[in-house]
Amino acid sequence: MSHSLFDSDVPHPEPSNLTAFAANDLNRDSEHRDERSVEKALAKDGTHIFAFAGDKLVLKHDGQVLDPLFARYELQELQPDWDETVLLGYRKSGEPRLAVPVGIGVDDLTSQYKPSDGRTLFREMLIDEVLLGEFAQAASLIRWNGDNRFCGRCGAAMEIHIGGYKRVCAACEHMIFPRTDPVVIMLTIDESRDLCLLGRSPHFAPGMYSCLAGFLEPGETIENAVRRETLEESGIRTGRIRYHASQPWPMPHSLMIGCYAEAKSTEISRDETELEDCRWFTREETIEMLERPSATGKASPPKGAIAHRLMRDWVEWKR
Repeated sequence: MSHSLFDSDVPHPEPSNLTAFAANDLNRDSEHRDERSVEKALAKDGTHIFAFAGDKLVLKHDGQVLDPLFARYELQELQPDWDETVLLGYRKSGEPRLAVPVGIGVDDLTSQYKPSDGRTLFREMLIDEVLLGEFAQAASLIRWNGDNRFCGRCGAAMEIHIGGYKRVCAACEHMIFPRTDPVVIMLTIDESRDLCLLGRSPHFAPGMYSCLAGFLEPGETIENAVRRETLEESGIRTGRIRYHASQPWPMPHSLMIGCYAEAKSTEISRDETELEDCRWFTREETIEMLERPSATGKASPPKGAIAHRLMRDWVEWKR
């Protein structure tokens, strides 16, 4: 009997839950957002707020503990822009979670604060998985609202509405809504030789190899984007495509769509402007990268990255 990963959902029923930024369990209460949602949430006892200096999350830092959650009164010296506050949702206890951009610059923060970007938060495990998921929602919405202060049609100022999930032009009433940029990321598998295809971008950390990836284009299916990007970057033709997992990626507002692709050719012809190396790896070599990177000098993306999940689930599939 043939065993193919393209015919199965093992080794995990929902591997998206094992990626960083995915553990957000807030009740977003989206159907009840209105123009007073932020005001009512800020007035509630026990409300906690994420503060953003530019694209960086501000954490309270006392030398030992890092805390990303502020009460409203704690934010005054950071110059919060309350008019641009975003409502994320509610904890199971009913506690509101919000996010606000602050006026003070990263370089002007005093020593009791530590600014951090999303990559640092998850790679150094500065906050727990649930807070990291809430951060992903907050960071994406703060960035989107900040990038859309003026109307793309007439150039007039745009106003924030329904807790940060809509902006409306004050002049022509053009409405826009938060965006998510879909990115396909894929591990191409040569099942007959039991190999996976990995590439190395010039901006990667030394020795790191990862799955190929690229933005989904307008009018394109996920499957066709996987096939196109794999062919463009590596010269490898692919057949069956199997969706495996997704991951919010708040740098600034992407959704990584992780897939396995069935190799239909084997000779690599890499795009030299995108990749400095691209090669086939055995299952054993992939395990070495995941578990013992110092042994060979080659490493996988860090745990929590969806590329790590795709690689690990492939090597564990037949175990």
